Amino acid sequence: MSPKHVVFKKLCKDKSVGVYMGRRDFVDRVDSVDPVDGVILIDHEALQGRRVFVTLSCTFRYGRDDMDVMGIAFRRELYLSTRQVYPPLQDREKGIHTRTQANLLRKLGDDAYPFFFEFPDNLPCSVALQPSPHDVGKQCAVEFEIKAFSAESQDAKIRKRSSVKLMIRKVQYGPEKDGAPPSVETTRDFVMSDKPLHVRASLDKETYYHGEPVKVHVSVTNNSSKNIKNVIVSVDQVSTVVLYCNDSYVKSVAIEEPGDSVSPGASLQKVYTLLPVLANNRERRGIAVDGKLKHEDTNLASSSIIKDGVLKEVMGIMVSYRIMVKLIVGGMMGSSEVGLEVPFKLMHPKPDAVKESEVEEEMEFQEFKRSYLKGMVDDEDEDGNVSGGDDIAPKET
Repeated sequence: MSPKHVVFKKLCKDKSVGVYMGRRDFVDRVDSVDPVDGVILIDHEALQGRRVFVTLSCTFRYGRDDMDVMGIAFRRELYLSTRQVYPPLQDREKGIHTRTQANLLRKLGDDAYPFFFEFPDNLPCSVALQPSPHDVGKQCAVEFEIKAFSAESQDAKIRKRSSVKLMIRKVQYGPEKDGAPPSVETTRDFVMSDKPLHVRASLDKETYYHGEPVKVHVSVTNNSSKNIKNVIVSVDQVSTVVLYCNDSYVKSVAIEEPGDSVSPGASLQKVYTLLPVLANNRERRGIAVDGKLKHEDTNLASSSIIKDGVLKEVMGIMVSYRIMVKLIVGGMMGSSEVGLEVPFKLMHPKPDAVKESEVEEEMEFQEFKRSYLKGMVDDEDEDGNVSGGDDIAPKET
C-alpha cells in the first residue's frame, strides 16, 4: 500500500489564516536546497477585508531576548522574504509547484492558496546550543520560521491573534560518497629515554550517522622507558559561533576510560566503541543540536558542510566532530599527556526517496507541533496560535 502523505496544519487564533505544509524538515544538499512549499487557507468572514501574507525568515540569536543588549544579547535576521498570498498576485494554477500543493488545494477548496519559497545558497542549517535545565528564554541558535498573517498591508502592525508561526528546520544529510577512513599517528620522544612512544588511531569510515556507534582502532607501541598509566578515548563536539563573537565550545559527548595501561617495552592494540547521542547529554549546557530544543525528535547537531565560495562567517554556528585519544604518561615530576585528534563527520543518513507518484493522495492531517511525540510541551505557540481546531494554545513552559 502506498504511504499516506502526512500534512501539518496550524491556525491563527482568530481563524483568519491557516497554514498547511507537507513537511517540517528541508534538506540542504550543498549544491541545492529543497524549496519550501505549502498552502494558506483563509476565512473571508474572519479576514474582514484584510490581505494575507506569508514570510520565510532565518534568524541568528545569541543570548536571551531579555538580556542587556550591550554586547550580550544579539539578534540578527539573516534572511527575510515575504509573499502576498491573498488577494493573489498571479493565477492560482501558476503558484502550484508540487503535487502536495495540488492535492491540498483540491482537498481544501477555493479558499486555499499556494505559497513557495526558495532558499538562497548562503544560509546556515538549523542549529542551537542547548541551554541548561534552569535557563529560560531564547538561546544561541539559527532558526527558520514560516509566518502567515492577515493585515491591511505588508507594513501594517501585525496582530498576534491574526498571525501564525511555524518553526521549520534546514538539515543536511551525509554525502553519498564517503571520504577515505581517517587515520592519525604521532611519535613522542622523552628525555632520559632512548626510544620513542608511537600512537596511531584510525576509524572505519569518515562519516557516521546519528545513533551509530563509532569504533576507534588504537595502536600503542611503547618503546620508551615511560609507563602509560591510562588511555582515554572521547568524541568531542566543537561548536564555533562564527557570526558574532567567534566563541568556540568544545564538549565531550561520549567517552571511554577503561583504565588501560601500557608498561615500558609493551604494546596495546584495542578497539574502543563510543556512542555520541543526545540522550546521554540532555542535561548539559552548550551542546549543539539540530533545530528546536524542547522536542524529543532532535539530535546532536550534524557536521557543517558548506558550499564552495560561501563565507563561513555567515553560517552562524559551525559544528565539527573529532575523536580525541589521550595517553596519560607517568613520570618522576608528575604525569603528562600525549594526544592526537581524528576528525570525522556525524550526520543524517540520506533517506530512501519516495516518488511523488507513489504517495497516496489520501492525506493524514496532524497538528503542526511536536508535543504529540511523547507528551512534550510545544513551545511554538507563544503568540496564541492554535493547531487544528484547538480553542487555546499551549503556553511555553
